[in-house]
Amino acid sequence: MPGDEASSPAIATPLARAEQFIWLTARVLEQRRFAFHFLGGDADPVDAALGSYLGGDGGYGHALDPDLRGPLSQPLHTAYALRVLDSLGRCAGQRIERLCRHLTRVSTPDGALPVVFPAPRGYPAAPYHPMHDDAPGELLATGPVVGVLHRNRIWHAWLFRATDFCWDRVETLRHSHPYEIQSAVAFLDGAPDRARAAAAADRLGRLVRERRLAVLDPSRREEYPPCPGYAPGEQLFPHDFARRPESLARGWFTDEELGRSLDFLAAEQQPDGGWPARRPAWAPGSSLERRPIATLEALLTLRAHGRPLDGAGGPGSPGGAGSTTRPGPVPPR
Repeated sequence: MPGDEASSPAIATPLARAEQFIWLTARVLEQRRFAFHFLGGDADPVDAALGSYLGGDGGYGHALDPDLRGPLSQPLHTAYALRVLDSLGRCAGQRIERLCRHLTRVSTPDGALPVVFPAPRGYPAAPYHPMHDDAPGELLATGPVVGVLHRNRIWHAWLFRATDFCWDRVETLRHSHPYEIQSAVAFLDGAPDRARAAAAADRLGRLVRERRLAVLDPSRREEYPPCPGYAPGEQLFPHDFARRPESLARGWFTDEELGRSLDFLAAEQQPDGGWPARRPAWAPGSSLERRPIATLEALLTLRAHGRPLDGAGGPGSPGGAGSTTRPGPVPPR
């Protein structure tokens, strides 16, 4: 009957609203990821969907990261693919061996990965990812890849120089920007030398606070201007760095700061059930594809920090608004 859907408690929950958004807008990959993480789905369909982005060179392409179009294998696609495989517990085997051989072939002379390889046929890319003929290796691209491989105990010759590159960049950062700090955290959270990683993370946390790279109070966003080159409103918050309670970045923020950040994240869910993508819109397809990814990341972050997604709880309740209750067993990434 008219109005029944709007009054249905199931549709009113954050998770149910997000599910509707995912089925309406997401690529097959994100639909299957949602089913795996939140509906008890199997890992095989996710793996099969991810396989459609795999190229003959062992890398990933075909706009797996929506900001880089075309079939060319790119490091940002690799980082996304590894996050997916990590979440499935399938970051191993011949596929990873082939991927590491691909990374060896495309690395810069210092053993790192550039953000973007030049596209021989001029495939479209976001304007904030400019292409250069001799692109340098960057922590932004290398850190997340190295971090996931180490977390999964992958050993390959490519990792030796790439790891040294990441350590050098992380331990010498004096000026940075939020996305690079995110990549540094991704590396440090997977680095085998935990004592060294903790020391490096402690220094980075001080840098983040001194340079105001994280919005510590969302109600006072105007006091945290975006970094040069970032779009208006393109700011990162404590939950963007500490996506999981066990991340080294969790120690950078007080319980109150993280609680406000998670409250803000939960409140960002839009009327259509999805979360916004903060990056500037530059192409219709890219913008449409990025929002389901942002929605999945928001849901996984909220769940990792013990926030309810089924509508239960409230201010002061376990996992409710204002709570920083640590969850029990960690669910899949």
